This record gives sequence, structure tokens and C-alpha cells, in this order.
Amino acid sequence: MPQVSSSPPPVVGQRELVLRVMPMPADSNANGDIFGGWIMAQVDIAGSIMPARLSRGRVATVAVNEFVFKQPVSIGDLLSFYATVTRVGRTSITVHVEVFAERNPEAPKVVKVTEANLTYVAIDLQGSPRPVSPEQAG
Repeated sequence: MPQVSSSPPPVVGQRELVLRVMPMPADSNANGDIFGGWIMAQVDIAGSIMPARLSRGRVATVAVNEFVFKQPVSIGDLLSFYATVTRVGRTSITVHVEVFAERNPEAPKVVKVTEANLTYVAIDLQGSPRPVSPEQAG
């Protein structure tokens, strides 16, 4: 049985590696680049990790405030998703996500491929907004 980490909740302004993934051929379009929608889904997953830990419960995406594709992503790129909580409101948490691609294992190169700002809301079991207590924001 896997052990559950009891890591401390995230701190506002602290950048953290939250996800690493390698896109596969099924994630690519006819040009051989990775679908933007696939990247957006991964960013949403990565962006939700810190708010879920911070609020100690369920969160839902309520807004994609900004999403910028800086470079194409290719099959075989190793993507690293870094998240930073930028704002904690009464029920909402805003997160900045940066995505970097490690390319060409023989001569490694790291490039920023995407960045986004997303807002999540803490929700209860019925899906209604619930407060995020200030002491949880660090």
C-alpha cells in the first residue's frame, strides 16, 4: 500500500514541481506536434495540485485567466510543470503554471513551452464553494 505524504501545505509565492510527463504519439496532431488541448488538460491537472493541498479538499477550475503557447511540444519531450500559488481569496486560489520541455537527450536543452494562470475554487461534497481558511495560505 502506498504511503501518503504529510508534506506541509504550499506557501503563496513558492514555486514547486508538481508534474512530469512525456507526450506519446497518440497525443499528436497531423503535423506531429502535440495537441494544444492535451497540453491544456495537463496544465489544468498540474495547476489543481497545490490548491487541492492548500484547501485540503476538492477544487474545481473556474477560470483560465491566461494561456500562452510559446513553443511547440514534440513527441519525446519530457515536460516539467511548475506551479506557484499567486493569490488566495476567500474561496478561490489562483495559480501560475510554467511548462518546460527537456529536448534531445544526447545534447539536452530545456525550453519554456507554455505558461498559464488559472483560478480554482474550493468546493464541498455537494460542489458548492467553501472557504479556504487564511492559516492554510501560509
